[in-house]
Amino acid sequence: MWGLGAFAALVAISISAAHAEVLLNGRVTDENNAAVSGAKVTVMARGASEAAAQEATSDGTGAFRLRLPSPGDYRLNAQREGFFQVKDRPVTVAGAEQDVTIVLQPANEVHDSTDVVASPPGIDSSTTNSEHTITGNQIIEVPYPSNHNLTSALRILPNAIQDRSGAIHIDGGGQDQVMYTLNGFNISDPLTGQLTSRLSLDSIRTVDVTSGRLAPEFGKDSAGTMALRTTTGDDKLRYSATNFIPGISEQKGLVLKDWSPRFNVSGPISKSRAWYSDSLQVEYIKNIVPDLPKGQDRANSWRFANLLSSQVSLTPSNVLSMGFLMNYWYAPKTGLGALTPPSTTLDQRQRQWFYYLRDQIYFHNGALIEFGYAGNETFARQIPQGGGLLLITPDGQQGNAYVDGVRKGGRQQAIGNTFLPAFHWLGRHQIKTGVDFDRVTYSQNISRTGYENFRIDNTVYSQVLFAGSGVLGKSTYEASSYIQDSWNIPHHVLLEFGLRQDWNQLLGNSNVAPRAGIAWSPRGSSSFRVSGGYGIIYEMPSLRLFTRPADQYALTTIYDPAGNVASPPLPTFTVIGPWHLSTPRYRNFSAAVEKELPARILARVGYLNKRGSNGLTYGTPDITVSGSFYALTNSRRDSYESVEFTIRQSLRDRFEWLASYVRSRALSNSVIDLTSDYPVLITNNSGRMPWDSPNRFMSWAYLPLPRKNWAVAYLFEYHDGFPFTIQNDEGRQVGALDARRLPSFLELDLHIERRLQFRGYNWALRAGVNNITGHGNPNEVNSNVASPHFLAYYGGQGRTVNFRIRWLGKVESH
Repeated sequence: MWGLGAFAALVAISISAAHAEVLLNGRVTDENNAAVSGAKVTVMARGASEAAAQEATSDGTGAFRLRLPSPGDYRLNAQREGFFQVKDRPVTVAGAEQDVTIVLQPANEVHDSTDVVASPPGIDSSTTNSEHTITGNQIIEVPYPSNHNLTSALRILPNAIQDRSGAIHIDGGGQDQVMYTLNGFNISDPLTGQLTSRLSLDSIRTVDVTSGRLAPEFGKDSAGTMALRTTTGDDKLRYSATNFIPGISEQKGLVLKDWSPRFNVSGPISKSRAWYSDSLQVEYIKNIVPDLPKGQDRANSWRFANLLSSQVSLTPSNVLSMGFLMNYWYAPKTGLGALTPPSTTLDQRQRQWFYYLRDQIYFHNGALIEFGYAGNETFARQIPQGGGLLLITPDGQQGNAYVDGVRKGGRQQAIGNTFLPAFHWLGRHQIKTGVDFDRVTYSQNISRTGYENFRIDNTVYSQVLFAGSGVLGKSTYEASSYIQDSWNIPHHVLLEFGLRQDWNQLLGNSNVAPRAGIAWSPRGSSSFRVSGGYGIIYEMPSLRLFTRPADQYALTTIYDPAGNVASPPLPTFTVIGPWHLSTPRYRNFSAAVEKELPARILARVGYLNKRGSNGLTYGTPDITVSGSFYALTNSRRDSYESVEFTIRQSLRDRFEWLASYVRSRALSNSVIDLTSDYPVLITNNSGRMPWDSPNRFMSWAYLPLPRKNWAVAYLFEYHDGFPFTIQNDEGRQVGALDARRLPSFLELDLHIERRLQFRGYNWALRAGVNNITGHGNPNEVNSNVASPHFLAYYGGQGRTVNFRIRWLGKVESH
């Protein structure tokens, strides 16, 4: 009897405790009522320590749920990188279930209050994805050369590297192997798949780079997704200006060097209902080549970029967003360098129009639906300095560039995404599904003359002329869909699995790819996480690969040393055979261990392994008596492997530092994109990718100085030199592909900043030195083994003094 009585008492206590528990249902939004995912929310009883806090993370709809022990008074904290923290907000839970909305304000440079603190970086427990995030403030505060260029700013990502042409590569992938999005829409160049758009750095809120174990919603590109999210206005009028005073540089005399003024204004159209933001950037770039004679050593270019965006809260649960981006670039003598004098350069003009419209509807049951449309129109014009041939000699180029043309591209995109209401079965499930439809177009009108390869004795070895029409047009359709379940299993396990379907008209294939990821944290702790995942990615083919057969073809003539024709003109054709082509397929595996240490230090160790097969490539040409044939096949194989160590600390206010080391290897059997335009005859196309750098150490910081309102910022980077290929004076590959390397790269940029108030306005004054060690860092090399200047290095950035003035708007009164 005593045992039965004790059991009954225990059941009664359990039932009473269950009835005492209450649910706190919440949603995290930004200042314009748009959902904020990945926000960490902690709730604790008033007077209790943070060690006793209950924790949750907002999902893709911004929703979260916490089970509290009893009704009463609580304190609530919320944080998400890129936003100010919500600290010690009082919450009273009176009934069995309570609803709460948390509004996170973007971490602007100019604060409306002196007691707000930016959220530190943390572990995002809402997803198993491998993601790196940089905020707009970090982009502005960390020093680097070309501080007007987002591409240069991406160097501060641990998994990104900038090659010797200035292009950025994510996790060993090519520029065209990353899907670039702006506020949720594909902004990649319709033809090349690269990020050629420019926008003011002041307009960027965050850059989120997702790679490795991609969720099913991401696809089309094997190296991952780079999501650019821009600022929107709020109920306060804000304005700023940067670099509006041009600078002077000492480089072969006093010159007006790079000047990149930026102007930003944002505010309400209708308070608490509609807002706008406009960001204008103007770039004047003077390229000075020290190795060229005066009068032939410089080229100027102009670029304009303007992003106008707005957001309207039609109802508290319906948000409409729209935007328009304009780009224009005028660049005479593009390509000027030590081995490419002015006559060999191109005058270029480019423009872009990108626009989008998106509607998000949130339902009280936790569901969210969004749909939108975007258009991207591009135009490019290339004009050579003359109508002659390009002359390729062992000591560089002469003559004229041989391409004269117009290119036009376009993409129309429609998307739809749905978060279904969460449900519980052995844990909490959040289902997300969506579709994406694209139409991509391209047309050109191009005329090519040709080029000649010269031996060391100035005799012509080969002449390549072009024939046929360079006028063509082509279009294609793409369709994708996906479904994913995010399953929060008890005991702090998150399992994400799903399927993605991709179809493209060019290949006529429809592929289904599985994705899976898992993350685990010890019970009761969100400061440690082990995660991993595996996924198959089918890469969408590039439209430009399928336009080559309709383009011009080359006629190659070979001469002996006496100047006699050794081989009559033979054509080189590009063909797509009758055989069926498969969709390029990548298998990605990644794993990571993350730990939040004391003093707001976050440490991460990550591993990534990518294997690509069935890649589309035009391989080494088949040579017959009637000519050469480049055939499109599935023979490309890629391989990338990396281990990353990163440690990062967030200090008070906006100050922080980061250090990372990455050991990696990027290989392929199709390193060079072989076309009749490529002047070097490649006999073995297997080797390291041109951006392969096995060892890279990078660190940056923005730190306070002892004196109030003074700060110091630095960027340090070291990596192995990039590989290059040796050739002879007949334009043939010598030895293995990319067997040599440039000297190691070393750069230290150090700046000091002073913030002050003057005549009722906030100002930030900065001075510093880029490449303070004066390390050469050459980006060009004479790789012709027959040249007397073989292995002579050129280019590099040199040591430069940098000044910056930022006008940050009117001082807020309190």
